[in-house]
Amino acid sequence: MAHPLKAKLVGNNRQAAANRESRVTPQWPSYQGTSQFVGTSASGKVTVYVDPTLGAPALQNAHDLVMDADRVVAANDALFGTPGGSVDVVVFALGGATDGTGGADHMGCDYTSGAAIELCASFGNSARVSALFEAELSECSMGGNLCGVSTGEALSRWCAAVIGSNALSDFATAPQWAQDGMPDYVNQTDPTDQHADSTGCGMAFLSWLMSQGYGLDQIAQAMGTSGDAGTLAQLYANLTADAASNAWPSFLAAAEALSNGITNDDPFGGAAQPAQLAHLAPWTVELAGKVFSVILADIAAGKQEHQIVASVRAAMVGARSAKHAGAAVCQTRSRRLRPPARAA
Repeated sequence: MAHPLKAKLVGNNRQAAANRESRVTPQWPSYQGTSQFVGTSASGKVTVYVDPTLGAPALQNAHDLVMDADRVVAANDALFGTPGGSVDVVVFALGGATDGTGGADHMGCDYTSGAAIELCASFGNSARVSALFEAELSECSMGGNLCGVSTGEALSRWCAAVIGSNALSDFATAPQWAQDGMPDYVNQTDPTDQHADSTGCGMAFLSWLMSQGYGLDQIAQAMGTSGDAGTLAQLYANLTADAASNAWPSFLAAAEALSNGITNDDPFGGAAQPAQLAHLAPWTVELAGKVFSVILADIAAGKQEHQIVASVRAAMVGARSAKHAGAAVCQTRSRRLRPPARAA
């Protein structure tokens, strides 16, 4: 009789194995291949899969994302001033690419319709995968607004640039906007996220605002309040208390005065300003206190590790539900991120 050697499952390991066996593969925006489960981040908020046919390099990308995901999530939550939800991610050769240039995709700008995220593999450079992840995650945090229009696309790319350490510099669109004569997308919002000129104008405009000391967190939260109909001119007015009519002429004059022109998405050096991620929203401190209290109470009650994790997740989900009450309804469709050369 055969007696195969198996690891004995105890405590949380037994629960983890049961969860893996009962896991339902998400419905991805476009990926139709096998989804191999790789792991879940320590917080339980990010579950990562990979296309197993890509071998070790893609698996390394996926493993690295599991380890980095909670850092990205925490930074993203701080930018938007609200805790996000859980997401599933698959790493594969999106658009046939394995260098990250296939971009990323999901179907909506909230944690319900947009929680299944596709990321292009980037062999040997997992930082690009993390940056792509933030680009899509930030759109989920827009609460049904912004993603799908030019302002939201610029914001999501800036979130990826700051949290992803500019790992997607080849996705730059501001130079294209400059080459095309600097059309005005400050006083109007383009109802698409696929136009390099309108996205590029937004990238340069946010660079300009940040260079004047406005943090990306301030910008993200102000844009979220304005929603799809908001313009960059209105954002300027909300942040500066100056008239919205002054936004375009002031920005255009500054752009035309740049000695080196516009050669990247941060022509004004906004990302170099102090502490783009330094501000902690009030909910962050409050939630940290709640989580700490839950952990202490469960330890005092003698609960096992997996029970403590479940309690922490419940506390975080409760906080997210309260923050997102009354959020806008997001239209479900592809939100594909691509570099300009690959744009449809």
